[in-house]
Amino acid sequence: MRLAHSPLHFGLARSVERLAGRRFQFLFGLAFAIVITCGAIVQSVAAERVIEDATGRKVTIGSTDRIVTIGGDITEIVYALGAGDRIIARDTTSSYPPEANAKPDVGYMRALSAEGVLSVKPDLIIAVEGSGPKDAITLLESASVPIVIVPERRSGDSIIAKVRLIADILGETEKGDKIANDLATKFKALETAIARIPENERKKAVFVMSLNGGKPLAAGHNTAADSMIALAGGVNPMAAVEGYKPASDEALIAAAPEVVVMMNSQSVPDPDVVFDSPALRATPAARDKALVAMDGLYLLGFGPRTADAARDLAHALYPKLDLPEWPAAN
Repeated sequence: MRLAHSPLHFGLARSVERLAGRRFQFLFGLAFAIVITCGAIVQSVAAERVIEDATGRKVTIGSTDRIVTIGGDITEIVYALGAGDRIIARDTTSSYPPEANAKPDVGYMRALSAEGVLSVKPDLIIAVEGSGPKDAITLLESASVPIVIVPERRSGDSIIAKVRLIADILGETEKGDKIANDLATKFKALETAIARIPENERKKAVFVMSLNGGKPLAAGHNTAADSMIALAGGVNPMAAVEGYKPASDEALIAAAPEVVVMMNSQSVPDPDVVFDSPALRATPAARDKALVAMDGLYLLGFGPRTADAARDLAHALYPKLDLPEWPAAN
């Protein structure tokens, strides 16, 4: 006996089929969304890195898409790692490479405003040790945006370590290794060349930050200039003092520098003006008009170009010294 399907039975069956189909689609879509969400969470967690910074703080790094860099060396390293496009703002000292100048300026590294830094909505702040003032850094450390304080040391090894640290922060370890290895090779070659200079033939080179009214502001111990003079094989005759200090006429005359090193970041120093200073007039450097002027950030930045700057300064101090050759810095 065959049962006839009435229109009512047929419509009910179709409704059940459509309901079942929609339910299946809903459940499938829900399952797919859950898989995607879980995958995103896993990727996000996997992307997070914990970095110990110069202050000993454990900083959890998530996104590095929007970075504020504080310190010319930090900015240079980020660009060298090919991540310059992630920088959304930088401090006033970050003037290299030239394209960094197009980024918004959040102020001088030692006179920062926490509100100003946070106003650009960064994912991450990377600041060199010594940035300040202290209250601003404390506020930034207490904000929800991670801030990593990078050690400020002044040696070849410390620059290499700084490159590796920033590469780890950005997830660019392979590029960081290449830059670090290249720097290690350069510093070693330069050190080998300078080791051939007898101690009694090392040039006494004094760094003069400025000549305010003819009074030199000279670099003593524990300064970037003192470290750079040492890297280039020179001797700083003002190393008995700490930091940058005004030097008396008597002190500089007694120091008897053979070379004066200055910055030409804003203008090129005039040897006639420099050596007309009473503090320098009677020095061996004045007798020979031995003045070396170099770009300030290049000379004192202690970033990826420091090996090049040290070699250039060594060449200025010792023109006849056989120094290693490598491609010129950009």
